[in-house]
Amino acid sequence: MFDFESGEILLIDKPYTWTSFDVVNFIKQNLHRLLKKPIKIGHGGTLDPLATGLLIVLTNKKTKMASKIQNLPKTYEGTFVLGAFTPSFDKETLDQLEDGYPIDHITPELIMEKAKEMIGNQMQMPPQYSAIKVNGKRAYEYVRNGKTIHLSPRPITIYEFNITRIELPEVDFQIVCSKGTYIRSIARDFGDALETAAYLGSLCRTQIGKYKLEDAMHPKEFIIFVEKLIENKMIQV
Repeated sequence: MFDFESGEILLIDKPYTWTSFDVVNFIKQNLHRLLKKPIKIGHGGTLDPLATGLLIVLTNKKTKMASKIQNLPKTYEGTFVLGAFTPSFDKETLDQLEDGYPIDHITPELIMEKAKEMIGNQMQMPPQYSAIKVNGKRAYEYVRNGKTIHLSPRPITIYEFNITRIELPEVDFQIVCSKGTYIRSIARDFGDALETAAYLGSLCRTQIGKYKLEDAMHPKEFIIFVEKLIENKMIQV
């Protein structure tokens, strides 16, 4: 059972449009309410609001493991949409979609070839719409105010890049990568490699190290589970 005060590693299935902060805040407030005492809460690596999947939430002493968990390899599944571009490289700025880029020349063989070429160590340019801090502010705050900022490429590693479905303009993938990898930037780079444009249509994080999405709970489901444990006196308050 859970010992939130000593510290727990909680596997949470982050819902679509929830920020990672929304998840942490929701669990923090509800555990405080249920346990009648404040619990320190952190997480082991953020997910974009439009991504779903595994978010590792840490309590009390286990919050010290945050950096260790962030360094673990991560597995993602999702869909690239070819032949179109958005400024955020995903659906956040879908109202600014630029389409009409050529895709008639793209074959399954070319897609497989370019995916294979992207495996390995590389320098990746982060999206302007990212949470990277520049002079104390998040990069996306500057961009949403109409300002362009300078970001530097960062070292990443793509361990695996598997194509699982091709139905143009959509291409489904599974990617295993290192800390700090932006799948949205991979979408952009993949489009460039195919001599077209691309953006991220959907994304789900399915694994972090040994931790798997199949073992995770929706935040609301998790709180209901804790409530039942308390009712059955399996957690003392």
